[in-house]
Amino acid sequence: MKDVNLVKPQGMDSLGRKFALVVFLAIVIAGFTVGYVVLSLQESITLEQQQQVIKQQAARYARQLDHDVLQKEQKAISANQVVARSLGLQRLNSSKSLTALADGSIRVQDDFSGAFVAADAYTARTAAMFERTALIWQQLSPLMLHDFFNFYFIAKEQFIRISPSDWAMQVEVSHDFHKDLFYQIATPEQNPARQPRWTPVYYDDIWQKWMTSLIIPVYINDEFIGVTGSDYILDDILEKLPMADNVLQGSAFLFDDQGMVFGAQQQKPTDIPAMNTLYAGIKPGNQALQHYAVAVASHNGAGKTVIDVLPDYLISSAPVSRLNWHVAVYAEKSRVLTALDEFRSKLLLTFLLVALLVALMLQLVIYHFVLKRLNRLSAAINRLSRGDLQHAMLDNKHDEIGLLNQAFGRMSEEISELVSGLNERIEEKEAAERSARKLSKAVSFSSSGIVLTDQFLNIEYINPFLMEMLGGTDDHLRQPLNSLFAEEMHHVGEEIVQTLAERHHWRGDMLLQHQQRQLWVSLAIAPIRDDKGGITNYVCAMQDISFIKQSQKKMEQLAYYDVLTGLANRSYFRDQLRKAIAMSHRGYYNFALLYFDLDEFKRINDTLGHDAGDELLKEISKRLISRLREEDTIARLGGDEFAVILSGIKDRSQASAIAANLQQAFAAPVKLGNQEVSISASIGITVAPEDASEEELLLKHADLAMYEAKARGKNTFHFFSPDLNEAANERLLIENQLREAIREHQFLLYYQPKIDIRDNTIIGYETLLRWLRPDNTLVPPLRFISVAESTGLIVQIGEWIIWEACRFLSRQHSRGYNVSLSINLSVRQFNDDNLPEIVARILQRTGADPASVIFEITESMLMGDTDAAINQLNQLKRLGVSLSIDDFGTGYSSLSYLKRFPVDELKIDRSFVKDIPDDRNDMDIVAAIIAMAQKMNLRVVAEGVETAEQVEFLRKNACYQVQGYYFSMPLAEQELSRLNYVINS
Repeated sequence: MKDVNLVKPQGMDSLGRKFALVVFLAIVIAGFTVGYVVLSLQESITLEQQQQVIKQQAARYARQLDHDVLQKEQKAISANQVVARSLGLQRLNSSKSLTALADGSIRVQDDFSGAFVAADAYTARTAAMFERTALIWQQLSPLMLHDFFNFYFIAKEQFIRISPSDWAMQVEVSHDFHKDLFYQIATPEQNPARQPRWTPVYYDDIWQKWMTSLIIPVYINDEFIGVTGSDYILDDILEKLPMADNVLQGSAFLFDDQGMVFGAQQQKPTDIPAMNTLYAGIKPGNQALQHYAVAVASHNGAGKTVIDVLPDYLISSAPVSRLNWHVAVYAEKSRVLTALDEFRSKLLLTFLLVALLVALMLQLVIYHFVLKRLNRLSAAINRLSRGDLQHAMLDNKHDEIGLLNQAFGRMSEEISELVSGLNERIEEKEAAERSARKLSKAVSFSSSGIVLTDQFLNIEYINPFLMEMLGGTDDHLRQPLNSLFAEEMHHVGEEIVQTLAERHHWRGDMLLQHQQRQLWVSLAIAPIRDDKGGITNYVCAMQDISFIKQSQKKMEQLAYYDVLTGLANRSYFRDQLRKAIAMSHRGYYNFALLYFDLDEFKRINDTLGHDAGDELLKEISKRLISRLREEDTIARLGGDEFAVILSGIKDRSQASAIAANLQQAFAAPVKLGNQEVSISASIGITVAPEDASEEELLLKHADLAMYEAKARGKNTFHFFSPDLNEAANERLLIENQLREAIREHQFLLYYQPKIDIRDNTIIGYETLLRWLRPDNTLVPPLRFISVAESTGLIVQIGEWIIWEACRFLSRQHSRGYNVSLSINLSVRQFNDDNLPEIVARILQRTGADPASVIFEITESMLMGDTDAAINQLNQLKRLGVSLSIDDFGTGYSSLSYLKRFPVDELKIDRSFVKDIPDDRNDMDIVAAIIAMAQKMNLRVVAEGVETAEQVEFLRKNACYQVQGYYFSMPLAEQELSRLNYVINS
C-alpha cells in the first residue's frame, strides 16, 4: 500500500483549531480552582505521611541493629561454649615451659592470637591455659573476627588470650584484669545468673577506641574460671545508621536510656582517656535534639516532646532493647514543605501543559477523523486516474466516509489483481532458489556434524565439520552409517534400523570411532520425503557431547563414592538399599544389612593423628572388599562407620558365617608408619524382610543391634531382635520421664535404720532414693538408676540427694539424736573433680556435722584409676566425713589396694548374709571379712539381715552394726517415729 499526499487548510481557517482554543481556556480556569484547594490539603497530609515514614524508618533501623546484636550474641555464646567445653575436657595442669621476659611477663604470639600473664602468676594451671587456648583460638578467631573487632578469654588467674594479638603484646605487667569493666561485669558477684552482658561504652587505651563489649562468664563444673569477650567498636555501630541528611528518610542518631547521645569523638593526642573511661556522649549541633533524647529516656512520651521541644521537626524514635539504646530519625518541616512548594509550581505548570495538550489533541482528532480522510480519498482518485495501480491506504470504517472508501477500494483491487498475480509468481521462484543456496551453505558450514544417507542408510554426504571431528577423509562415502559407530555400539545400530522401520525417527547418544579416535555425539536421524510422502533419504545431525559424558562420569564418582576409601558413600548406599527392599518385596530374595563400627578408632585417631586414621580406614576398606561377594554392596557412611548389604541371604546362619568371615579382616594388625595397631569391629545385623521392610526401620534395627554388640564387649556381631527395640524405647521413655522428674521434684528419700544389736538402739540411717510418679506409683531404683547413670542425670540427682540427706541429718541432731547418715555415691559422682567442693558447700550451708556423714562407694569404683581414686578419697576425708566400701566382697578389690584406701567402714553384701545359717561357705566368708576389718581397725556393717539366726551369728562374730528388713524396711522421714527402737542420743 502507498500513502497519499494531503492538502491541509492554513491558520484559523481550520474548524479543529477554533474548537481546540475554546477547550483550552475552559480547562485552565477549572484547573487553577481545583489546584488551590488540593494544595491546601496536601500540606497537612504531607506532614502526616512524612511523620509516619520517619516512624517506620526509626523502627526499621532499631530492628536491624537489634537483629545484628542478637546474631553477634548467638555467635559469642557458641564460641563461649566451645571454650568452656575445651577447657573442661581435663584438668588444667601442665608443665611450665615458657620463660619470663625482661619486664617480668610471659607473652606468646602466633598467627591467630596472643597470650599474656605476669611471671608471678605463671603456674601449672596457667601453663595449661597457654596450650589449650592456642588451639581453640586457631579455630575460633577467624570466625569471631568476622563479626567482632576482637575475641578474648580472661582467666581469674590474670591470664589473657586475645585475637588480634596486639593487646597481649602491649599490656603492662602490672595491669589488674579484676579491675577492668569488661571483667567485673561477668563475675559471679555481678552476674549470678551467668547471662551474656553488654558493657557500657568505654575507652580502651591500647586499641585507642571507644567500644562496648559482650562479656560471657566461663564456668566449668559450676566453677567460675574467667570470661570470654568480644568488642563492638562504637564507630562501627554508628556507620550502620544513615547519617546523610535525606528529606524523605531523615537523619538518624543514637542515644542510651539516660539520654546520652552517641557520636564519633575526635581525641587530641594530649587528651587520650584512661583505660575503662566511660563514654560521656556528644552534644548535638541542635540542643533541641539533646532535649528530645532526655525526654524519651525519662519516659515523658515522644508525642509531647515533638510539640513542646521540637516544633520545627518531624521526629520519632524506637528502642534497641538488647543494648538499652534508642534510634531516633528526624527531618526539618521546612525542608519537607520546600518539596511541596516545588510541587505547587510544577502542578500549575502541569495544568497549563495538560490544557494545551488537550486542545492540540482535539484539533488532531478532528483532522484525523474527518478532514484527513477526505483528503486521502481525493488524492487516491487522482493517482488512479494517472494509471498508478498501487492500492491506496484508505480506512474501512462504517461511517459515510468509510463506505465511500470501501467502494473505491473494490474498484482499485479488481484492476491491480491481474498485474500483481504475475509479479508474485516471479518472486516465489526467485525466493526458492535463494533458499536452496542458503540451505546448501548451512549444511556445508554448520557447526554440527551432518550426514545424508539414502533410504538404506548408506552414506551419500558428510559435511566438512564431521570430517574434521573424526579426523578422516571421505572414505566413508557409500559405506553403511554404522561404519561410523564404535564396535561396542553395533547393537545400537541394529536398534536404529528397527526403530526407523517402525517410527522413521531415532534420537540418542552414540559413540563414534575412526581409526584410534573416539568421541560421543548426540545423534538425531530424520527422514526426507518426496512429494508423494515416500522416504528418499535420511538426514543425520550430530553434536559433540564428549565433554558432557566426561563431566557426568566425574559427577557420578563424586556423588556416589567416598573420596578417601573409594567405597560407595551414604547416598549410593541408600539407593542400593531401596533397590534391595524393592527386590525383596517382589519376592526375588532376602537380604541382610550389616552395620560396622570400629572399636577404639577414636583412640587411634587421637594418638597417631588423622593421617594415620585415614590410612587405617583405607586398609580396612581393602580387607572388607576382598572378603565380600561381587553382588554385595559395601559403603562408608562416615567416620569409622561402614555398612554392607548382603544380597540373596537364605537364613541367619548364612549371614552369621559372612559376618564371622568379615571379622577376620580385623584379625591381623595394621601397620601405620612405624607402629602396628590392632583393631576390631562391632557389627549389627538385621534381615529383610523378616525384621522389617522399610528403609528407616532397617537402618534403625541395624544400629540398635550394633550398639548391643558393643555393650556385649565389642569385637562381636549381634542380630536384631524385637527386645532391642523395646529396650531402646523403654530407655528413651525413662530418660524423658527422669528429666521431667528432676524438673517437677518427683524424688524423695527413704531411710533404713542401722541398729546396734548390743542394745537395739538406732545409731544411724542409710539414705535410699525413691521416685514417686504423679500417679502415686513408685518406680523401682533398678529400673531408672542405670539410665540416670548412663545419661549423666545421676550427677544432678546425686547432688540433690546430698542436700536433702544433710538437711535430714541436721534436723535429727537438732532433736538431740546422735545418729550417722550413710549416702551412696554413683560412679559419675565419685569421678567428678568438683565433688569435694560440692560436699564442702553443702555441709557449710546445711550445718550438718561432717563426722556423722558416711559416703558409701563400691569396690568397682576404686579399681579403675587407683591413684585418682585415692586422691578423691583423701580430699573427702579432709572434709571430716567417713568413707565406707559398700557391697564388700562382690567386687575386684585386693588387700594391697584396700590398705591404701583411707576408708573407715566395710559393709558386708547381703548376698553373703541371706543364706546364713544354711550355707557354711557364706558363714566362713562373713566371719573372715569381720576378722579382717577388725584387724585393720575398720567398722563392719552387715546389710540384708532378715532373720534372728542371722542376728545371732553376727553377734557371736562381733559384728554389732546391722541393717535389714528384720529390724525395719526403708521408711519416709515422717514414718521413722513409728519405730520401737531407742535412738542413740
